[in-house]
Amino acid sequence: MKTYLIDDDTLSIYLTEQLLRAEEFSTSISTFHSAQQALGRLVQDTAGTPPQVVFLDLNMPLMNGWQFLDALQPYRQELLGRCHIYILTSSLALTDLEKAREYDLVSGLIHKPIDTEEIRAIQASLESPDIPEPM
Repeated sequence: MKTYLIDDDTLSIYLTEQLLRAEEFSTSISTFHSAQQALGRLVQDTAGTPPQVVFLDLNMPLMNGWQFLDALQPYRQELLGRCHIYILTSSLALTDLEKAREYDLVSGLIHKPIDTEEIRAIQASLESPDIPEPM
């Protein structure tokens, strides 16, 4: 499984990547410090094999997570069911959860830091689509 981790915080990327590796979540983890860089790669991968999972930070400079999701809208049909985006946020605002539900590419909203239980829940939902994804 291919996974993208998009976050401008180096420590968050490091910790999340280590946890994903410890849980054997993915065979390939690509990290991006900017949403623009990740968007470019994801658009390229849309024609081939997009990442099955994207962990997306909301608060980033230049292009935030919401802008990233808006920029993916032209590729929505190609990505639906193939690419599951999980928003990572330190915010506790209910408005983020409500806004996340407006994007059908978003499979869940996870409060930082992500933990083992959440990773296992995502793995289970990907393996068995009947299991609800964390939101």
